[in-house]
Amino acid sequence: MTPISSLPPAAVFFLGAFVLPFLPRRLHAGVFLLFPVLGFVFLLQLNPGTTLVFQFLDYELVVSRVDRLSLAFGYVFTIIAFLGGIYGYSLKKPGEEVAALLYAGSALGVVFAGDLFTLFVFWELMAVSSVYLIWARRTVRSSQAGMRYLLVHLFGGSVLLAGILWHLGKTGSILFNHLEGGPAAYLILFGFAVNAAVPPLHAWLSDSYPEATVAGAVFLSAFTTKTAVYALARGFAGWEILMWAGAIMALYGVVFAVLENDIRRLLSYHIISQVGFMVAGVGLGTEAAINGATAHAFAHILYKGLLFMGAGAVLHTTGRSKMTELGGLARSMPLVLSLYMVGAFSISGVPLFSGFVSKSLVLHAAELSHRDSIFLLLSLASVGTFLSLGLKLPYFTWFGAKKSFTPAPAPFSMVLGMVITAGINVAIGVYPDLLYDLLPFPLHYRPYTLLHVTGSMQLLLFTFMGFWFLIDRLSGEAAITLDTDWFYRRPSRFAYRLMVVPVNRLFMSLESLTLRFSRSLARVSLNPVGYLLVSLRSVLYLRGAGDERLEPSVFDPDQYRLPVGIVVLVVLLCFMGLLAWNLFSF
Repeated sequence: MTPISSLPPAAVFFLGAFVLPFLPRRLHAGVFLLFPVLGFVFLLQLNPGTTLVFQFLDYELVVSRVDRLSLAFGYVFTIIAFLGGIYGYSLKKPGEEVAALLYAGSALGVVFAGDLFTLFVFWELMAVSSVYLIWARRTVRSSQAGMRYLLVHLFGGSVLLAGILWHLGKTGSILFNHLEGGPAAYLILFGFAVNAAVPPLHAWLSDSYPEATVAGAVFLSAFTTKTAVYALARGFAGWEILMWAGAIMALYGVVFAVLENDIRRLLSYHIISQVGFMVAGVGLGTEAAINGATAHAFAHILYKGLLFMGAGAVLHTTGRSKMTELGGLARSMPLVLSLYMVGAFSISGVPLFSGFVSKSLVLHAAELSHRDSIFLLLSLASVGTFLSLGLKLPYFTWFGAKKSFTPAPAPFSMVLGMVITAGINVAIGVYPDLLYDLLPFPLHYRPYTLLHVTGSMQLLLFTFMGFWFLIDRLSGEAAITLDTDWFYRRPSRFAYRLMVVPVNRLFMSLESLTLRFSRSLARVSLNPVGYLLVSLRSVLYLRGAGDERLEPSVFDPDQYRLPVGIVVLVVLLCFMGLLAWNLFSF
């Protein structure tokens, strides 16, 4: 019997993606849930320090490397896959379950990859499988956003591959460990930064995630950016450029979130902001900072999934996602509002919720490293987070002026998925060791000190007071906010006319010419001797009665048709002559 350690963790999810298409469609949603459970049990059997190595050409592919860092990400990936499956039990569209399993399996493949080649293969599989969760919504906007999403990620993957090949040529090794400086390392860093949505490489996220299916957005919020955080922590811990990039991300995302009107775009910008905390922790590079980045990634996957579940419930029941079109939903959707607020309190760092015990680790690491400016910038980003997600979004969505429509009831599976996810967020907030015991390095930090709790509550209280006084100015506007994607969306028509249309016309002309030539060649091949004689008579101007020029159509080529046997004999003689020529030439 094959031991479990001789299989990569992604195998369970890939097996599910292979099996589901052969089952009746009514069973897909239920069977889907089996594979995240099996994946979680699989991970529990793995011991840190074990590896799975395959020989490929002259290189060793480490398709599975188990340590505490990879296990922490692996655990939360399987958990959110299960929770997303429950939430979308009654929402899945054809093929969406298969894409979600491939997406989750590819993410697991990345975090357990011990070499750069294996990582790259799973990295690209992750991009290809995830785009279906956008296209599955089947709208014009989702189709266009999905194409932009795919092109950006394929570009990032190409840069990543260039860096890997450069690194291989320089070092002769493809093992994925901490990278030093140099052009190859910077190319690899660029490829990771695209998936991490580091500005100005971030616009794909806020462009595509709001256009995904209701359940698909939950999966998208969990995997792509967090695998990038893992890759940065593995290969670039301590790079100071990441510390400042993370602080910029945290503030950048918050600013755009405050301006945003669409609730799922607002949540998407907060992914950028919260990933900024993780990237800053990676840039700090200390054991405490890596613990903080890992813990915040773990908590973020859970509370951001819950927030997208709440926004998805609003979209599913009302058909609307803009705050200017929503309002007065508190009476008809009180449970969804309550569960959403658990996610909002978690991301805002309210005590007794998961974000409080994870975000404080990053801030604590900045204090220990005496990076006061980073601590101040991240604290300022926390204010904007509570302002936009904890106050603005729930107020203008569930309260405010009631609109004329009546929302449909939310399916039971959606509510159940939100209840379980909210329960995990509260459990981590109340019992931080549930999370801290999974972190890669030993930890002796206690978030619930009097100074920390009172300081956090004061910050939240003053933010609430500011919102109350500025509530009229914070209402959303019915407008579309373009980000750095303007640089490739605005000139797209000009580029299409300049680069695509001429090439398309050239190939169409060549295709037409080729077809005409093929048709003529086919006609000639039916009776080559007859058509050859007709052509000769036309060229030589053979005259008929009345000394008039005879058109080729006067002659019937069939009168010159040779027996098939003679044609075959001629072909064989030619072939034998060619063969004899080649033999004598030696």
